[in-house]
Amino acid sequence: MPKRVVIDPDTAILIASGALLPSDGYAIIAPTLLRSQVLATLYARVRDGTLAADEGLAINAHFAKLKFRYLGDAVMRRRAWAIADRQGLRSTELAEYVALAQLQADALVTEDPDLAAAAEGEVPVVAPRTIATN
Repeated sequence: MPKRVVIDPDTAILIASGALLPSDGYAIIAPTLLRSQVLATLYARVRDGTLAADEGLAINAHFAKLKFRYLGDAVMRRRAWAIADRQGLRSTELAEYVALAQLQADALVTEDPDLAAAAEGEVPVVAPRTIATN
């Protein structure tokens, strides 16, 4: 069972909305860009009608109070560049999650098929339910 995990924006939103309660046994880390991606994802869901604006704002407010560790140092950014290049990615955003998982975590938590594909052969990938309390 991994103890340090990197989460993606969708997993962060599940946690912030109360749909996923991580076990206390996990330390959650994320690249610094997670904050902006969560905000953008919530805004997009409001714009496409899958989430009410007040709900999106409430989730974002709760997300801001969560105690995640955010990292984004030069070593991680260089690693992300190399991963993006090796995996043939169009940008380094997905690679930042993979790089952080390589450097600081036991696994990457995601159900995003693009992120899982970027992590293939790089780091273990687990589903969000893996870190949930029973």
